[in-house]
Amino acid sequence: MTVENDIGLLERTLTALGRPAWDVTPEDIDRVVGDLALAGRAVSTRREYVQIFKGFHRFLQVRKAVEIEAGFGVRLVCPVDEFNAFRHVGDDSPAQLPPPTAERVAEFFEFLKARIATARKYASAGRDYAMFRTLYHAGLRSEEASLLDRPDLHFTRGPFGKLHVRFGKGARTSGPRPRWVPMLDGLDLVLHWFLNDVRGKFPDSPVLFADESGGSLHRGTIRNCLRYLMELEGRPATDRFSPHALRRACATHNYERGVDLVAIQQLLGHWTVSSTMRYVRPSVTFIEDAYRRAVTTTLGELTAEGDSSA
Repeated sequence: MTVENDIGLLERTLTALGRPAWDVTPEDIDRVVGDLALAGRAVSTRREYVQIFKGFHRFLQVRKAVEIEAGFGVRLVCPVDEFNAFRHVGDDSPAQLPPPTAERVAEFFEFLKARIATARKYASAGRDYAMFRTLYHAGLRSEEASLLDRPDLHFTRGPFGKLHVRFGKGARTSGPRPRWVPMLDGLDLVLHWFLNDVRGKFPDSPVLFADESGGSLHRGTIRNCLRYLMELEGRPATDRFSPHALRRACATHNYERGVDLVAIQQLLGHWTVSSTMRYVRPSVTFIEDAYRRAVTTTLGELTAEGDSSA
């Protein structure tokens, strides 16, 4: 399924390499990555090219190695080595910190909520609370949240209400990719409160999370605001996180709760499921927790069957 989902990117990668996958050398990988860098492509894009080829090559090694060696006399050895691989591409790489736990996020929101009553600027404190709750529960990027307008809130659409993210991130040069995002985990109540009690204290404008002039917040301002709030919270540096970590936490925590991976992909606005999987970092007890849920469910079903037969 991963190969099917990423077929377009894989075709572009193989075209750039200019030869069959089993003939690709480390030098070919170096050349393609270098050409992408010279063309100004983002690090994430260069990483995706390397990762999709690495995954395809692994597929060939597992499924087609014997046929390829018989037909072309080539023994498959992956050309993505320690020198041209991006350090945080691997599944076991520690380069990317795990997202904050659900407990840590809840503690931070409790701090923001308590701060509203004592903050010198009630409106700003209320806005920050609603905005960071939106980043987490809706899995938005900072820029997507900053570009929301009040008419983008549709409380009667679907069972929870939905946000119309009109400026979702698209592929390079493809323009915005709009999507509808449900207001999960009580986000609809938070945004109702924000509109009724807080938004009117800012200058009148369409912008949802406005600054003191009524304009849109810059994503850098959102990042700096979060850093400032965590400094006020007084937790150690190891407990701090970025706005993007809230988006990764959204993916991880929903996955841990059993939400379908494709549903999380649609929530985050990713093009492929493989992109979403790179956001998911389950906790160290994920296997044990899943096992307990499965056993509890099975016992419940057996108990129900026993009761009905009696």
